[in-house]
Amino acid sequence: MSVVVDGLEGLRVPEELSARVPAEQRGPGRGRDDVRLLVSRGEAVSHHAFRELPALLRAGDVLVVNTSPTLAAAVDGRLGPEPGGEPVVVHFSTRGDDGRWAVELRSPEPSGSTRPRAGGPAGAVVRLPGGGRLALAGPLTPGSGRLWWARAYGDVPGLLGRYGRPIRYGYTERDQPLSAYQTVFARPSPDGGGSAEMPSAGRPFTAGLVAELAARGVWIAPLSLHTGVASAEAHEPPYPERFEVPAGTAALVNAARATGGRVIAVGTTVVRALESAAVAGSAGAGASARAGRGWTDLVVTPARGVRVVDGLLTGLHEPEASHLLMLEAVAGRAALRSAYAAAVRDRYLWHEFGDVHLLLPEEKGHCVRCGSNSG
Repeated sequence: MSVVVDGLEGLRVPEELSARVPAEQRGPGRGRDDVRLLVSRGEAVSHHAFRELPALLRAGDVLVVNTSPTLAAAVDGRLGPEPGGEPVVVHFSTRGDDGRWAVELRSPEPSGSTRPRAGGPAGAVVRLPGGGRLALAGPLTPGSGRLWWARAYGDVPGLLGRYGRPIRYGYTERDQPLSAYQTVFARPSPDGGGSAEMPSAGRPFTAGLVAELAARGVWIAPLSLHTGVASAEAHEPPYPERFEVPAGTAALVNAARATGGRVIAVGTTVVRALESAAVAGSAGAGASARAGRGWTDLVVTPARGVRVVDGLLTGLHEPEASHLLMLEAVAGRAALRSAYAAAVRDRYLWHEFGDVHLLLPEEKGHCVRCGSNSG
């Protein structure tokens, strides 16, 4: 899927704007919430510290968060017969209903990161630590060889827990412990499942900031969507992913919408889950959230629009990333164009350890800096 956002085609993000380590490692006394917050209301842009988030929201607003835990989803392996074989890094992406796993094979780099390689071949066996085996079946999507279905012989959650490490891309400086990739909202999954990559929009939150939001009357509502691996090179749209929207979250979202509160998704994964479970109303009645679970292949685009989400808190995405279509659906093309020009100009940091972007509805008479109506 090509991304066409007018005004972003020529935008280039300088390499030095990649966040290479978590915020808390950038200096003494720093914490997870020591990131910057870019706020968009239409084409108007303002600059904040992330700790100012509670002042930018209102009593009755609902922040919907993803509770999926991040897995240590990268494991070293050998492709081919013993002894020897091609060294590969297996990225465990998504567990299928039939017990198979969608996996990506990558080639290791001396720096500790990886580079892309062709998937397969079909029938090949990857030898894993501890005596495990992975038999490659075929591509997840016809015509795309990056992700493959594979049958794992052995306990995959146990394998990841013992030998796995978080997926790491080349723009990061070094390996990080799994704890650096868990958000304050993460909860263990009963079946050992989780996300191959961190639901990173929730990373800057701390327990103290969540308590401050609650004290201000902002609701926190959970759901889960287990994210698969992204393509840092190809910027492909997301593959089908497993999600669950609890009944309590759907009820809270609908109550907020009925009483003038805003529904703000913390991350693109939350938008995908909420919008997958949304029910279109009758003519003029809008839409409502509902409980739901299963698999979603929804790609939110400006043509499709959003039904129950009013705002979005997210990271900064590469100009070619498919997620930008979702951001345009939430905020509009002009808002996106203005925000990304400001982010580059003011040296915001990109990627999962970087700064964050809050897209809010444009409201006449609203004071962005003070977070209250000016009359």
